[in-house]
Amino acid sequence: MMKKILVICGPTATGKTGLGIRLAKNFAGEIVSFDSRQVYQGMDIGTGKEIQNSKFKIQNLGKGIKIGYYLISGVRTWLYDVVAPDYRFNAADYYQVALPVIKDIWRHDKLPILVGGTGFYLEALLEGMPTLGVPPDWSLRKKLEKESVEDLQKKLKKIAPFRWQKMNPSDRANPRRLIRALEVAAFGGKKEKDTKEFLGVKKEFCLDKEAVLKIGLKAPFPLLKKRIDQRVEERLKQGLLEEIEGLLAEGYRFDNSRLGETLAYQEWREWFEGKEQTVALRQEIIGTWKKHEYQYARRQMTWFKKDKEIIWFDINDKNYQEKVAKLVEVWYDS
Repeated sequence: MMKKILVICGPTATGKTGLGIRLAKNFAGEIVSFDSRQVYQGMDIGTGKEIQNSKFKIQNLGKGIKIGYYLISGVRTWLYDVVAPDYRFNAADYYQVALPVIKDIWRHDKLPILVGGTGFYLEALLEGMPTLGVPPDWSLRKKLEKESVEDLQKKLKKIAPFRWQKMNPSDRANPRRLIRALEVAAFGGKKEKDTKEFLGVKKEFCLDKEAVLKIGLKAPFPLLKKRIDQRVEERLKQGLLEEIEGLLAEGYRFDNSRLGETLAYQEWREWFEGKEQTVALRQEIIGTWKKHEYQYARRQMTWFKKDKEIIWFDINDKNYQEKVAKLVEVWYDS
């Protein structure tokens, strides 16, 4: 059978994982997460890992590569809990861990189902990127992290204007993306052709378009906001604050780990660092968290809308899962 990849993407709170599990059961598949938050160990409740009553198992994929998976409802789910919270995981790291997992799934004649909302990781994996081979420059990052977004924008426009032109509005306002672009430029990519000649364009999957099916889940924004609000409240009831307390007790801090940069965690910094823990402060933080989640969902949709290969389904349609299953069946059997 032809090697194929199924993608389930879209903004947060649209039920991607649930649909992915259902399709995995129907089509002998395994889930491969592409979520930039769920790769961190111990950051479970805030990132929405559905791992209750599931044990983490390490799999030897050969050549010394050992990566773990959870067995969720009988379905192997990969790329949760890849690194510790103080590791700066990026698209290049994702490429390196996702590649052997997908090859292993194919080796067992199963269907890799990529599920997530980090479009940058998906693009890095399926399309390849000339910057994947650029190593992190920690001293440069530390220096640039002290600068404002406006100063970073000015530097990038001056040093690598072609890279600035390729960035979308969301990326141009994102300090991490700006710093990464400057890092690539400093490495040797001030000119686009220099970067490609030096690094080579990495593209592992030379698949026909028919071999990749991309399903997108969307919802009217009022419904999405309602689902996000419900999810926030659920995660608080599940023990998010206790989870953060546990991570802090292990020695992770908001300024030395991803706690200070990750939705659902970063908003609670002042709760744990000095301010009086009042009801008013709690409600203020929850409101800020919800607002950040709304903004994140909008950024995700902006990213995915650029990909014209995605076939969209509205989760407001009661029969959308059946429609998706029929489409996948036709594609998978072809």
